[in-house]
Amino acid sequence: MKTGGKAGTARQRERGAILAAGLLALGCDIGAETERPRPLFEESPVEYPADMWDRDVEGSAVVRVLVSEEGGVDSVVVAESSGHPSLDSAAVKGARVMRFTPAIRRGEPLRVWARVPVHFLKDPGESGG
Repeated sequence: MKTGGKAGTARQRERGAILAAGLLALGCDIGAETERPRPLFEESPVEYPADMWDRDVEGSAVVRVLVSEEGGVDSVVVAESSGHPSLDSAAVKGARVMRFTPAIRRGEPLRVWARVPVHFLKDPGESGG
C-alpha cells in the first residue's frame, strides 16, 4: 500500500464518503402535509472508488431513490451525473443499501421519490460548509 501522496488509505476514502452523508439533503415532490423520509444512517454507505481517489478525481452526483413504505430503497436512478461513470456507479450502489424513515401522510407510510446529492471530496474542508 502506498502512503502519503496521491494514494489514499481505505479510511481516507471512507472520510470522503462520510462527507456525502454529512451533506445529504433530501428533496421530495410531496405536499406540505407529508412528512419527508429521513436517512437512518450516520455514515454514508457510498464508497469513494479507490481508482478515482488515487487520480484525485472529485465530483458530485444526484441520485433519485424510491423510498418504500417500509423505508427501504426500491429503485435508484442517476438524476444528475458527476461526469464520471465510476462515481455515478458508486453513488447508485451506495444508495441501494440506504435506509430511511418512510414518508408519512395522514398517519400512513407513503412511497415517494427523493433526491439525494452524493459528493465525492477528498478534503472535507472543500465542501464550503
